[in-house]
Amino acid sequence: MGKCIICGASVDGRICSSHEEDVVFEFRGNDPQQLVRNRFYTGVVDGYADFGVFIDLSSNVTGLLHRSELDKRLESLDWEPGDTVFVQVKNVRDNGDVDLAWSIRQSEREFRGALLQEGTTELERDDDDGDDDDGGSGVTHKPTPDEPGQGGDDGSADDSSTDDGGDDAGGDAADETDATGADAGSDDGSSDDDGIEAVREREQATPDGEIERVGIGTLSDRVGDEVRIEGEVVGARQTGGPTVFELRDETGVVDCAAFVQAGVRAYPEIEVGDVVRLDGEVEVRRNEIQVETEALATLEGNEAEAVRRRLADAVTDEARPDDLVTLGEHDAVDAVADDLLDAAETVRRAVIESRPVVVRHSATADGYVAGAAVERAVLPLIREEHAKSDAEYHYFTRRPLDEPVYDMDAATKDATRMLQDRDRHDEKLPLVLLLGTGSTRESRDGLDLLGVYGAERVVVDAATADEEVAEGVATLVNPGLAGADAADLTTGALASVLAATVNDDVVDDLAHLPAVSYWEGTPATYTDLADDAGRDAERVAELREAVALEAYYQSYQDKRELITDILFGAEGGDLAGHIAGQFREKLETELDTAEANIEEREVDGLAFATLDADAFSHRFDFPSTTLLADELQRRSDRDATVVYGTDELYVRADGDVDVRSAAGDAAMSVPDAGVTAVGVRQGRIEYLAGRRDAVTDAVVDAVAGQLQ
Repeated sequence: MGKCIICGASVDGRICSSHEEDVVFEFRGNDPQQLVRNRFYTGVVDGYADFGVFIDLSSNVTGLLHRSELDKRLESLDWEPGDTVFVQVKNVRDNGDVDLAWSIRQSEREFRGALLQEGTTELERDDDDGDDDDGGSGVTHKPTPDEPGQGGDDGSADDSSTDDGGDDAGGDAADETDATGADAGSDDGSSDDDGIEAVREREQATPDGEIERVGIGTLSDRVGDEVRIEGEVVGARQTGGPTVFELRDETGVVDCAAFVQAGVRAYPEIEVGDVVRLDGEVEVRRNEIQVETEALATLEGNEAEAVRRRLADAVTDEARPDDLVTLGEHDAVDAVADDLLDAAETVRRAVIESRPVVVRHSATADGYVAGAAVERAVLPLIREEHAKSDAEYHYFTRRPLDEPVYDMDAATKDATRMLQDRDRHDEKLPLVLLLGTGSTRESRDGLDLLGVYGAERVVVDAATADEEVAEGVATLVNPGLAGADAADLTTGALASVLAATVNDDVVDDLAHLPAVSYWEGTPATYTDLADDAGRDAERVAELREAVALEAYYQSYQDKRELITDILFGAEGGDLAGHIAGQFREKLETELDTAEANIEEREVDGLAFATLDADAFSHRFDFPSTTLLADELQRRSDRDATVVYGTDELYVRADGDVDVRSAAGDAAMSVPDAGVTAVGVRQGRIEYLAGRRDAVTDAVVDAVAGQLQ
């Protein structure tokens, strides 16, 4: 029995249950299950991921502080690998993963006490049997005695949480580093300086031993072997321990850890883009192939040229698809076959060259289908290319767009993130693939912003496109610009063909997607495909409605796993049916209210419906104004519908309407209203709120003139 260090109550240990959260613990255990839920612990920042921060609680135990647990944006944190932080253990999962929470107290003096936890035993610091080699910190990462730079000799770190998949401080730090920077040398009594000097001597020497050069793609069969790799450095990140170089050759990509001292940059002369020769031992770290670097040198002259030639030849051979993989027959798709092949090659090349692929699509059912199709095709290619199990989260991002255009707001967000990734993580600039957006002149400013930095852009859109956009992007896929009639083609159907061409192994997975992207008038070629794939008309409708509902909620999130379950889940699953039921209930309720408050108009013999969305719809609940306008027009026999709000309106019509022209006519009629067409694809016109009624009347007249 002992006494609580705060209240003096008799306890088993050193703290009573009522004061447990008033104390911070220094953990010196080697098993996540030894941690106590809701306790606060001292930790060391290991590295960042898109979804949070990895924190080392001890040399063998790492936890994840998810971004949802932070009191600020992840990008706002000024933590660096090796920094000491204070976190709370929220949960320890059966597989050993540790979920952490943010501690508002970020210094030891803000707690009422501090204790050590040796395994499951609580100790006061005076009770400790001696100082640890790390100078008192429970987080120690040491190399093996004979090789500074090789991981712990017992491999126990393999049981810790999954690493960050390529951010500035990967999970390798949990195996390799002394986060405090103390006693990082060998255990034979030599000093840190001796170890650093030995590494420096290795850095200066060009590897020339009799080691077999092998392809990265064969490393899984060579665990434990000394190998030589020649290739291009496509990434370099400094963790709290080793420097991790991402090396690519003609057969794949692998992480190579080089250790000097905790947090010290190894081989500082090596940069992203260099062609190098690396000697090292193939190991498995956290179930992933990794090479422990023993020697690394830059290649020059003919040697470098030979490597670059091998890489270029491999990329060319692998990137260009043999042929367009069509899903059904459609003349509009055939009209852009060459453009689709170019776009597919660009996507495949980005994966091979370890460039992230960023997909931007509209937050609609059609947009989500298009994005999910490309995602389904690209992720397996990333898994094949990269040894890390979570590379698919690092090299592929899908970001839906609320707005109908790729404007400066969206482009600024993308530019900011890609520049941060470039500067913080030595990451290559991404390929930005825009699906169902970015094709009109309203997106030029945003596209040009990316172009200033040299980010490659590809646009795929089955609807309206402007010729001048083609001048600012690598490829613009648009049947209308190719002279084809694409009135019955959706971007989801077009993007599904692109996806099948990028990766023909997933053709069967994609067969039903074109049909899902249509609200009405689905071509028979696509309904037949869906039916052959086991999705009849009722099931296709459920999938479309489920995606449409989920597209509305958290529209800026990709919802990768949820969308995957809806579109590609087991045929017998009830997820899509469950969500589709909510879709229909909410939509029918809204339509009943809207229909009761529509203002019917007749203009030049044409039937119009106008609806004040501010007054007669739930503006902040499903359905969106755009979907409401679609359904009102789709279910009526009117010539056109105009749904207007405070400072914007949406036009829907059975015939062709030039929204820009209508906005121009309205601007002439109401010159002081600031009328402009901002979303040609969505029939959206903006204006000043004070002139709403006048603009609505002017737009109705302009549309009527076009429909005559």
